Formats: sequence, C-alpha cells, structure tokens
Amino acid sequence: MPEAQDAPAGGSGDSAESHSERVNRELIELLNELRVALPGVQVLFAFLLAVPFATGFAQTNDFQRDLFFGTLLATAISSALLIAPSAYHRMNFRERDKERMLLTSNTLALAGLFFLALAIIGAVALIADFIYGPAVPILCAGIGAVIFAGLWFVLPILRRNPEHTPD
Repeated sequence: MPEAQDAPAGGSGDSAESHSERVNRELIELLNELRVALPGVQVLFAFLLAVPFATGFAQTNDFQRDLFFGTLLATAISSALLIAPSAYHRMNFRERDKERMLLTSNTLALAGLFFLALAIIGAVALIADFIYGPAVPILCAGIGAVIFAGLWFVLPILRRNPEHTPD
C-alpha cells in the first residue's frame, strides 16, 4: 500500500508550514505521544508499589528483591522523565522559546522510554525468576532487550528518511 503524499506526516517538509508552526506542531505531537506512554508506566508503578505488601513477597530471595527494587527505581525514573516535559511546558510556555522546550522535552521523553523499557524487562524477568528459576529470566531479559531496542530505538533510526534535512 503506497504512503499518502498529501499530508505532512511527522514533519515531511510541507513548504506552507513556517518554522514556528512546525515547532508548535512537533511540541503538541510530543505531548500527545507522552499521553500514550504515561498510562503504561503508571500501571506498572502501581503494580510494583503493591507487590511488597503481597503475602508471597516474603518468599522472594535476595536476587528477586534486588531485581524488584531496581525495576521499581527504573519505573520511578521513567515516570519522572515522561512527566517532566509537561511540567517543563507548564513552567516555561510563556518564555517564547518553544524550540528549546521541544528539544529538551524530546531528550527527556527518549530517556523516559529507555527507563520504561528497563522497567518492563525487569518486571518480566522478576516474574520469570519467581515462577521458573534462574535460567528463564536471563532469556526473557535478553529477548526483551532485543525487542525494545529494536522496535523503540533501532527501527526508527533505520526508517529515517535519508533525504530529509532538519530545518
């Protein structure tokens, strides 16, 4: 199926769009994309906050507790990074420097996605270790790392348009 040529998808260079309009659109797109990621990190964080109070948590070994705490920290860091662009925008939206806001928020969002991937991989590895023992979580973590790195980071870089030059 051929790609649509009539609408600018993700900044495909619509000549009628000014630099300021492009920055405004990209900032709105980024904030909307964060609305997709935030519920996932919030659900994972809520789940992890409840785990230590479950009766089965007392049966965990030192590795599982350490992995749990690392996963909890990665989730908290991801939450902070993914929410930061909204706070940044609220505090600086009248400063008339949306491009810097966009670039900073983009960096925060990418870092937040990195920590979210770590948190999800950690949660899967923790559950796999609790259920199956030491070999399965290593396999799950490795497969998870390849999947997240591939889909969230490598694929977007490989699919960049080599003819596109940023303004």
